[in-house]
This record gives sequence, C-alpha cells and structure tokens, in this order.
Amino acid sequence: MSDTPVKQQSTAAFYGQSVASFAIAMAATSIGIYQLRTDAWVRAFLAIAVLYLVTSAFTLAKVIRDRQEAGQIVSRVDQARLEKLLAEYDPFEKV
Repeated sequence: MSDTPVKQQSTAAFYGQSVASFAIAMAATSIGIYQLRTDAWVRAFLAIAVLYLVTSAFTLAKVIRDRQEAGQIVSRVDQARLEKLLAEYDPFEKV
C-alpha cells in the first residue's frame, strides 16, 4: 500500500467539551428526577431507566465504532490485494 491513512484523533478541547456536556446532562437529569413531586418508586424507576439509556448509548457507540474500524481493515486488505495484482500485471508480456 502506498498511502497509509492518518489515524484521526480528537483534540483535547473536544474531549473536554464532550465530558463536560455528558456531566451536565447527567446532573440536570438527576436533579430533575430528584425534584419530581411523586413517589420515591417512580423517581427510582426513572433513574434506573436513565442509567439503562446511558449504558445502551455507550454500547451502541462502541459497536458502531468497532464495525467502522473492521470495515476499514477489510477495505485496506482488499486495496493491498488489488495493488499487488496490478503490480504483477504486465500488459506487454507475450503469451
């Protein structure tokens, strides 16, 4: 392979913004559930539902990332095979 793709990295600012955004969203949701004027079991149910939603979102993001990385590896292998075939092919070779 002639070109090696550059691995994309997130900047520190983007990482920090993502962590802060997640923390603020979780805090706001937790405060909102705590301040509800309802029975404790309803608040507990909503809190567990939020935690389940968060873990599901992390799992989905990981699965999507893993599938994308696997697709990149397969396409790189296919590209290497094609380059090898093209390098070995001589159009002026006598049969």
